[in-house]
Amino acid sequence: MMKKSILAISIGLLIGSQTAFADTDLTSIEARLAAMEQRLQAAEHRADIAEHRAEAAEQQVKNLAATQQKTQATVVQAQAVAQQTEQRTARLEEKNNASDGFEFHGYARSGLLMNDSAAKTQGGPTFTPAGETGGHVGRLGNEPDTYLEMNLEHKQTLANGATTRFKVMLADGQRTYNDWTASSSDLNVRQAFTELGHLPTFSGAFKDSTVWAGKRFDRDNFDIHWIDSDVVFLAGTGAGIYDMAWSDNARSNFSLYGRTFGDIENSENTAQNYILTLNNYMGPVQLMVSGMRAKDNDERRDIDDNLVKKDAANTGVHALLGLHNDSFYGLRDGTSKTALLYGHGLGAEVKTIGADGALLPEANTWRLASYGMTSLGDGWHIAPAVLAQTSKDRYVKGDSYQWATLNLRFIQEFTQNFEMQYETTYQYMDLRPQGYNSRNAVSGNFYKLTVAPTLKASDVGEFLKRPELRLFATWMDWDHRLDNYSSSDSFGSNGFTAGGEWNFGVQMETWF
Repeated sequence: MMKKSILAISIGLLIGSQTAFADTDLTSIEARLAAMEQRLQAAEHRADIAEHRAEAAEQQVKNLAATQQKTQATVVQAQAVAQQTEQRTARLEEKNNASDGFEFHGYARSGLLMNDSAAKTQGGPTFTPAGETGGHVGRLGNEPDTYLEMNLEHKQTLANGATTRFKVMLADGQRTYNDWTASSSDLNVRQAFTELGHLPTFSGAFKDSTVWAGKRFDRDNFDIHWIDSDVVFLAGTGAGIYDMAWSDNARSNFSLYGRTFGDIENSENTAQNYILTLNNYMGPVQLMVSGMRAKDNDERRDIDDNLVKKDAANTGVHALLGLHNDSFYGLRDGTSKTALLYGHGLGAEVKTIGADGALLPEANTWRLASYGMTSLGDGWHIAPAVLAQTSKDRYVKGDSYQWATLNLRFIQEFTQNFEMQYETTYQYMDLRPQGYNSRNAVSGNFYKLTVAPTLKASDVGEFLKRPELRLFATWMDWDHRLDNYSSSDSFGSNGFTAGGEWNFGVQMETWF
């Protein structure tokens, strides 16, 4: 932009010129100067306008850039919120899909068992003399029955977060190989109960607890599958609450069950055993304590109105101390469980709590159970189990029942669908019933070895993966004196005596 000082200099130059402007008219010069000044003022005005426009444009650019940045940030934030909402919705839908609606679960086994003469033979995990007091042996290649369980459940999660669950279980067991077995059916409703969980009005230790009522197996029962024996089995009809949480690692269950002794036909004279249980978990440690009462059990009568057992117990206590490891006895990867059980009076039936109404008030029983599973590498897997029990003054004062079972199952992988299973069992028995139920005192050993080529759909080597289809060959033997325990049990029966026995067969087993 030209300044007025420049104009003055220009005028001075024009006036001071001696040759070029000597003859120029002064008026004309002034007019030209005036016109020039007007043009300079106009140029200066236009420059000012242009400068203001440039500044305005620059500010608009800055404002636009800031707006774009805010818009981009808003878009990114909106996208993140939308993604989070979508993820939460997907998780909620997945949870609802997983927890709502009907479910069907089941277990079944069925097989054909014969001896080396293609004739009927004896079998079952409880077929030794110790089986009457819970002394099971290995079940592989030793089951002649068809047994099934069918479980139908309905679950839902309500809008307030509460959950409901209804379950009914049907079960049946057969030892006939025919297709039509209605006349010998043991079809039974074994469970029918309802649970309510995560009730919004519950707080503190009860916040995530589950309340139930009905006929059921206790949720936290556990067993040794290889010998088909529960470590502890609490069941009946009643009510309870699960998962009262005292801390992150401590919780408790509380229940009241009722069981009935005696025959269905004589229900009016049948004593009822009520079992109050507190089951506590502190990390991997379990402490379970039960008390029971069956009023007038010593006055119970049979269907012929005869006194069943005038010296039967009316009360009892039961306790279990358990350790649930997520390793193979702390030695390697795998799992293992160990439990020590004690019962007195009605609690002396330590496996199926409160189920035996013939026990004496003085009865005492100790039971040890332990099993584990682990992989040995190179396609080999192993699952050992120990089950031992001693009981005194059980049914008759001075009686004693002592037995111990050692069981070992191996799995050898060959292909993704074929494995070999090997199982060996040893059981020691020293049984002194003092004439109860016409039983004789015996002691001795039992041995069993089974080889079973097995087909699986997948996951060979997994002990608890089903379904399985098995062929098997089983050899067993026992001491001769065990044949004298009873005239009505398996040992010593026609064609089934000590000296060695071969059994063959096929079996399927499945659960889901």
